[in-house]
Amino acid sequence: MKLSLQLKLGQQLTMTPQLQQAIRLLQLSTLDLQQEIHQALESNPMLELIENNDEEESGLRQDSNTDSQEKSIQQLAEETTVASNLNGDEQSWQEQIPNDLSVDSNWDDIYPNTYSSTPSFDSDSSDFESRNTAVDTLQDHLLWQLNLTTMSEQDNSIALAIIDAINANGMLTVDIESICSGFEEELEIELDEVLAVLHRIQQFDPIGVGYRSLSECLLIQLNQFDNPEQAKLIQNAKLIIKEHLNLLGHRDYAQLMRRTKLKEAELRDIITLIEGLDPRPGANISPPSTTYIVPDVIVSKQSDTGKWMVELNSDTTPKIRINNNYASLVKRADSSTDNNYLRDNLQEARWFIKSLQSRNETLMKVSTRIVEHQRGFLEYGEEAMKPLVLHDIAEAVNMHESTISRVTTQKYMHTPRGIFELKYFFSSHVSTKGGGECSSTAIRAIIKKLIAAENSRKPLSDSKITQLLEEKGINVARRTIAKYRESLSIPPSNERKRLI
Repeated sequence: MKLSLQLKLGQQLTMTPQLQQAIRLLQLSTLDLQQEIHQALESNPMLELIENNDEEESGLRQDSNTDSQEKSIQQLAEETTVASNLNGDEQSWQEQIPNDLSVDSNWDDIYPNTYSSTPSFDSDSSDFESRNTAVDTLQDHLLWQLNLTTMSEQDNSIALAIIDAINANGMLTVDIESICSGFEEELEIELDEVLAVLHRIQQFDPIGVGYRSLSECLLIQLNQFDNPEQAKLIQNAKLIIKEHLNLLGHRDYAQLMRRTKLKEAELRDIITLIEGLDPRPGANISPPSTTYIVPDVIVSKQSDTGKWMVELNSDTTPKIRINNNYASLVKRADSSTDNNYLRDNLQEARWFIKSLQSRNETLMKVSTRIVEHQRGFLEYGEEAMKPLVLHDIAEAVNMHESTISRVTTQKYMHTPRGIFELKYFFSSHVSTKGGGECSSTAIRAIIKKLIAAENSRKPLSDSKITQLLEEKGINVARRTIAKYRESLSIPPSNERKRLI
């Protein structure tokens, strides 16, 4: 094969490290961004945190310069005397600082950081236990009660096996036969003995834990009612739970009254009593952890002009800057290892701060365009939401759709109507009879409003909701209505039926 030289022209998109860093910071959530900033502060000596004390001190310096011009000579003389005493104390304090610190030691190891802005996590802290307290599970709660219950050693072993087979809702996930067969044959544990221990555990707090079926769970809780005046009501409730629980679940009240020979008023009282029971008694022992959302953007309306103002939440991210003392140590002509290390860190610090500024500017541009487009939602609610897609905002701010997608993911906006993720304001559209468009979010709001005002005896079916929307000029298929209803966690019409 003969070798030859050829010339080719081509274009190639290369992402610089600065661009990669800016894109990565752009898609981070608030908590992830805070963690990224703290890591940058720890790894880069050129970056420093701007404390509130620094801003206050700068303001105090300006105030003191203004006030010093109005002070008398006697006051200045007194301040000079005080300042000399303070300088003497400072010199004596500086004499105690060693010239060199050991390599393996930190500043806080020799001089405690009394004025640190971060909270102290020492053992003497008053709320240390509240911050580090583990949440007890349902098994822990049951084992604590088991330790307070007098049982034989064999019954205690059976109780441990039963508690271990109870899930977070309080239901026994293993049948009694399997628990009984799990013990050694030498123990000679019978099935009746396991049932007896199970019945004792079912009386633990919360009442009904260890149930094997829904009817058993409800019956255990009904057995705790000891009111002679409601004896007949409780007896009828037990009858319905034992024999007609499926009819009650399907809300077939006509068939239920026919079989139980109950009147409508009596059945209504029984349903109220049953609905007051807890079908998952163990779920409240260890509730899920609460997630707190910090908004990135705050939207407010000016009372005098009536305009909507958009501003970034300054409390979401720490304020950082370049340390001037370290930056002044960088020399242009010096090519030593130390100087190159300082120069590289200074350049990285500048890139990092510039990326943060770019992130804030992009977030501000996108949020402003969203507020301008969804002003009807801010004024009148979800029914006034307009259709909006990423392409619309991308054209308005002259950016790519992928950038808009990164900006609106895990970013939240605080409005007078609540806190919403930026992606909430984007929705598809449905054509109307007049040739216009209606947002899917607005359609969901209309469906929710129609169902809230429906007659509970005759709930609206999906077909009926479709007809009502057609009367409003919105053409939506029945299966689309069913999809929107399920997204709102609204059950179908047969499950929404109630007795008035």
